[in-house]
Amino acid sequence: MSRFPFVKASFPDPALTPRKIRTHLIDVQQRLRDRRAAIHPPQDDTDRADPAEELRLTERAYRRADARAKRLHDDILRRSGLSHPNRDEREKLSVLRDGVGLVRIASEDRADELAAVLHAEMPWMAPATGHAWQAMRRSVREGWPGFRLPPVILDGPPGIGKTRWARRLGGLIGAASMVIDAMGESASFGVTGCQRGWGSARPGRVLELIMTDLTGNPIVVIDELDKAGSARSNRDQSYGLAEGLLPLLEPATAADWTCPYYRLGFDMSFVGWILLTNSLQPLPEPLLGRCTVLRLQAVDLSDLIGFAEREGRARALSDSSIASITEALAAVAPGAATRPSLRTGLRMLDRAADLEHRPMVI
Repeated sequence: MSRFPFVKASFPDPALTPRKIRTHLIDVQQRLRDRRAAIHPPQDDTDRADPAEELRLTERAYRRADARAKRLHDDILRRSGLSHPNRDEREKLSVLRDGVGLVRIASEDRADELAAVLHAEMPWMAPATGHAWQAMRRSVREGWPGFRLPPVILDGPPGIGKTRWARRLGGLIGAASMVIDAMGESASFGVTGCQRGWGSARPGRVLELIMTDLTGNPIVVIDELDKAGSARSNRDQSYGLAEGLLPLLEPATAADWTCPYYRLGFDMSFVGWILLTNSLQPLPEPLLGRCTVLRLQAVDLSDLIGFAEREGRARALSDSSIASITEALAAVAPGAATRPSLRTGLRMLDRAADLEHRPMVI
């Protein structure tokens, strides 16, 4: 895994604290004072003061050393870009001193293999798999330092496995992944972070994931984006999730994105954004223009039956349980008003597993 300079700051020697700088300044002053006393000794006994008093620095000298040490330390932090975070926050950020890793696709052949596995497991998600496949091949062909998934909107009916597909993609390529429920977040704060002055001030969850996993290209899934609300400040300014995502979806601005909490620049250009919707209508045009929009269809009954068979074998269910599930799914009338979804199949598999593993009652 290659290393990638993620934070737009340098990290000075942690030993250069104001106290250490002050100690050094006082030591230098004391040595200079001692040297002057040795070069210009008193001419007679009447000029000689108490030796201890003669060599001791004054209280004013100590105060000046304190002030100069603080100025020097502030200047070090300012030049490093770390003047805004406090000491505890700088300690947390220090994990980024040597950069972060980037998950890479080894070769175009490996990209083909990963895409084939993903398609075999969820063939009805072919448009999404094709998007990821081409991104994997492009990252190898163009020599990128890591895999970069261009932002994509998966628009389709509920219950077809959009979230499951995104998680599986992350698992196959070996990248960290997270799912954020847009309806459960407070505007964009949960994703991008919240600046000081708000009661919920904290870094965004995406940045926290990168700092925890030390991988700069996680797969981030925003679920139900079309149902996200917005918050308003006391100045009647709107903070919506869709608007907060805009600078993170554009490669040029994402490469120098400023965290509102730390007030530091980070290179978020390798984060893979997968936005899930049931309708495109509520989304602003600027967001749609920054993403590839893929419209997905409901799961065909034949695909659902095939999925139940594969998943049943993966869960080590008995042949009779798998047969019962597939027969129940196959019995659905073609023109039925309500069609089973992937969630229906997963519930049936969960129920079968529970029945097979329930304790014997004597």
